[in-house]
Amino acid sequence: MIALFLSAFVTLFVVIDPPGCAPIFASLTPGASDRQRRAMAIRATTIAGVVLLLFALIGEKLLSTLGISLDAFRIAGGVMLFLIALEMVFEKRTERREGRAEEISKKAAEEHREIEDISVFPMAIPMIAGPGSIATTMLLVSRSNGVEQSVVVIVALLAVLALMLAALLAAGAIMRVLGPKLEAMITRILGVLLAALAVQFVIDGITKAFHLS
Repeated sequence: MIALFLSAFVTLFVVIDPPGCAPIFASLTPGASDRQRRAMAIRATTIAGVVLLLFALIGEKLLSTLGISLDAFRIAGGVMLFLIALEMVFEKRTERREGRAEEISKKAAEEHREIEDISVFPMAIPMIAGPGSIATTMLLVSRSNGVEQSVVVIVALLAVLALMLAALLAAGAIMRVLGPKLEAMITRILGVLLAALAVQFVIDGITKAFHLS
């Protein structure tokens, strides 16, 4: 169970990326008071958590209704995660997130108003509960054997969300400590690990789909 928890935790941590979301949150909340930032951080994490838990609990039934096998979803999810990993290694993911944050800030400036609440969009969706994290959560739960292993995966998800909340609350301090160069190095290392996990998802899907094991 410990191995399953660590595997699920590392995978979700890399995909959800609390250290990567923290600077985006800081850049989207300029001039906000500590109380406002705290409220938005809690709201964003809570909403994202509800979305991910819903897909974890009913995702398999949803796939069944759509006529999609778990093996096909494993392969598709593995490919998606591999693409995310490539973006992390070559820093494309960070550039896209920063571009999205800059675009939202410019739009608010053009409308001559302060950004009041960014907790639902873009923080909760799609930065925390995006396609990659939703697919990963469903993949990990679908790989679980029995209720106990599913609970372990959900606990790992909750642990990552708790770290996300902590990262958002300490966004300013994290940026001062890490700096852009160290953050880029960590992102690339995690990207390599995610690429290996993504390939494993694809191998598992192909093996089970064609009964190779």
